Amino acid sequence: MIMDGRNAGPGHISLGRRPELVSRRAFLVGSAVSVGALGLAGCAATDGMSLAEAQKVYGPVPDKKFAIPAADINKVDPKYWRRTVRYESKEAPGTIIVDPANYYVYRIEGDGNATRYGANVGRDGFRWNGDAYVGRKSEWATWTPPPEMIKRQPEAAKYARGMPGGLENPLGARTLHLYQNGRYTLYTIYASLDEESIGSGITSGCVGLLTQDMIDLYDQTPVKTKVVVLPA
Repeated sequence: MIMDGRNAGPGHISLGRRPELVSRRAFLVGSAVSVGALGLAGCAATDGMSLAEAQKVYGPVPDKKFAIPAADINKVDPKYWRRTVRYESKEAPGTIIVDPANYYVYRIEGDGNATRYGANVGRDGFRWNGDAYVGRKSEWATWTPPPEMIKRQPEAAKYARGMPGGLENPLGARTLHLYQNGRYTLYTIYASLDEESIGSGITSGCVGLLTQDMIDLYDQTPVKTKVVVLPA
């Protein structure tokens, strides 16, 4: 899939249902990557947040480039709100684990704990599993639809040279670009403004978190961080 410089991303993203984001939802396409399978231990949830706490956590963010609106958490099942859970794993603290079967992303904190985020994941036929790592990080990345997408969806041609970062951009406010063996897989963990997408499979292999959750994960995740995607 074609990229536009260092900040480009594939046409795989979950697209918003808000009126101003309708044009983005049309661009749901990507490519499959072959990676090895593996499994990890299960988990059990603890320490949920109250509605008042959730409204604060998912409130507006005065980002330095674009003001990020509050997430409408009434559109998100509370089980997908950010929380601390018990999660037994042999992975080192900081490791990111994606559980597409249950629509969760975990950040290992150590001592049998993890931060858990609700996510959207790849739709049927586009899910993958295996090890990767964060090869680079982007704030308000440029998004460029690949030629395959433009062929299927001619309306995407206007972004052939890249869509600048912003609230309309499918990659959102923050993006973790996933690599294997020094090569970009074309898969990402990205920020989504589409609350109703959380807990569903709608992308072509990428993983989306609510923007407030993605900023929380992004700020704690250095380049080279290990990412494990479990079998669906």
